[in-house]
Amino acid sequence: MSSKNETGERISEAEYAVMEVLWDKAPRTAAEVCDEVCEQRDWSIATVKTLLSRLVAKNALATEPDGRRFLYRPLLERGDYSTRESRRLVDRLFGGRAAPLVAHLAEAEALTPDDIAEIEKLLKEIKG
Repeated sequence: MSSKNETGERISEAEYAVMEVLWDKAPRTAAEVCDEVCEQRDWSIATVKTLLSRLVAKNALATEPDGRRFLYRPLLERGDYSTRESRRLVDRLFGGRAAPLVAHLAEAEALTPDDIAEIEKLLKEIKG
């Protein structure tokens, strides 16, 4: 799987909700995706089909015919997407440096003691 979609287009928050359903289990039909997200987001099947079409156009999803319907599966891996978007955030807001991001989170009291322990563990692993 590719680490980014061919066009490099951003995935919207609504499209991301659809991707999460398909990352959890694929392939799925539009109706199966709707079963997971329509009620909680107050969406119709038409909305889901529109979002699926956009994601196919962005090369984030592949389709395959299954009788009179289509099955959708991700072409973009969740981890690769998270890495790319994290890098974009750090580049855009913190000049490409991760340390100011962590400092900002600490100053905003957005880090729990568990988060801090996990960061410390990761740093020890990185240092070797």
